[in-house]
Amino acid sequence: MKIYNTLSGQKEDFVPGGEEVKMYVCGVTPYDSCHIGHAMSYIIFDMVRRYLAFSGYKVKYVQNFTDIDDKIIARANERGISTRDMADEFIKEYFEDMDALNIMRADVYPYATEMVPDIIHVVQTLIEKGFAYELDGDVYFRVQKADNYGKLSGRNPDDLRAGSRIEVCEAKEYALDFAIWKAAKPGEPRWESPWGMGRPGWHIECSVMSQKYLGNTLDIHGGGQDLVFPHHENEIAQSEAYTGTIPFVKYWMHNGLLQMDQEKMSKSLGNLVTVKELRQQVSADALRLFVLSSHYRSPLTFSDEGLAAMERGADRLIRAVQLEENEGNGTPLDAEPYRQRFTAAMDDDFNSAQAVATLFDLAREINKAGEEGAQIVGAQNTLRELAGVLGLKLEAIQKEFAAGPFVDLLVDIRTQLRTAKQFQLSDVIRDRLTELGIALEDSPQGTKWRQER
Repeated sequence: MKIYNTLSGQKEDFVPGGEEVKMYVCGVTPYDSCHIGHAMSYIIFDMVRRYLAFSGYKVKYVQNFTDIDDKIIARANERGISTRDMADEFIKEYFEDMDALNIMRADVYPYATEMVPDIIHVVQTLIEKGFAYELDGDVYFRVQKADNYGKLSGRNPDDLRAGSRIEVCEAKEYALDFAIWKAAKPGEPRWESPWGMGRPGWHIECSVMSQKYLGNTLDIHGGGQDLVFPHHENEIAQSEAYTGTIPFVKYWMHNGLLQMDQEKMSKSLGNLVTVKELRQQVSADALRLFVLSSHYRSPLTFSDEGLAAMERGADRLIRAVQLEENEGNGTPLDAEPYRQRFTAAMDDDFNSAQAVATLFDLAREINKAGEEGAQIVGAQNTLRELAGVLGLKLEAIQKEFAAGPFVDLLVDIRTQLRTAKQFQLSDVIRDRLTELGIALEDSPQGTKWRQER
């Protein structure tokens, strides 16, 4: 198995540090509903986790909640509620969204506010080691004292000074120095510390949480490409300074960003589509296929047409696994070549696009073999198993359909017409049902119908 490592800029053989793969993925800041960009990232890392388990690895997966942050404070004050109540509201909604998308829950979900004593200890240690300094109740990390700062983003610190999300403070020793503890402002949640009342900085949280539950060196750290700088760059600097252990992370994985009309989706542009909205429009399998039909490192352009195509694709896979085998002793369909293609694709930096293509090829062969009287149950089981590795359930969505009994009646009448060789009339029934969104499937066992999505 090879993984593209953002740190080295190339694919590397995957060799975890122990029997258990230690995997950490940056979680949400719960101040609003989850959008499709969140869904994209968590579907991708859910796929990575599932495939590692499929490959025989034991995985410990940790994902945090940044439940104290400038955005949370501002939004809670705006709504006149506590930051705790607001964070809890959106964390509950987060789990509803992710569960609906069949995303496995992490082994641990640490909250930043639960880690404040640990964070204070780490900040104090960094000050004692000379890697941080206090300034009017704030504590900043000394970037110039860190070894090879900029090694993840591949840029020189001086070039990074004009980068995004740099905290402006004329009194700082160096422009890139970043806050690991912030002095409390009026109306903000606060905790007592050696530097006065305050709260944790954004970057320090992930270092402390990942070390607490996974140790000084992680096997995989995941997140979106927009987190490479400054967040993950700063995580490396403060973590390695605190522990003295290098590397902090063996394999850095970053997914591409979601776009709409060639623009990155963002709240400021007002072009976000929430997971809650999507769940009303498409199935979880369709959304997962939409995300996984592209390589995880590539940007993904959102479109209603793309989602609709993946809904049809999900239907094709579902029909293949639900196809009834004809009676007889035909030759069993050999699915092993498809399994090998699937694992070869996934072993090559989790190439889910090729893996998905393999599933569709196998589904097509199942349909063909079924028509020819071959035994297909074994191949169907393989399709279900490999689809499950990608988190696909392949379950037909049962919708309430008031006209169901009437469709049953028309199907029975059509069957009688076909038996009486009244094919012209039977075709009229089929055509009219098709116009109404009802698809018929004829087989030696009889005719089945389904409502198209």
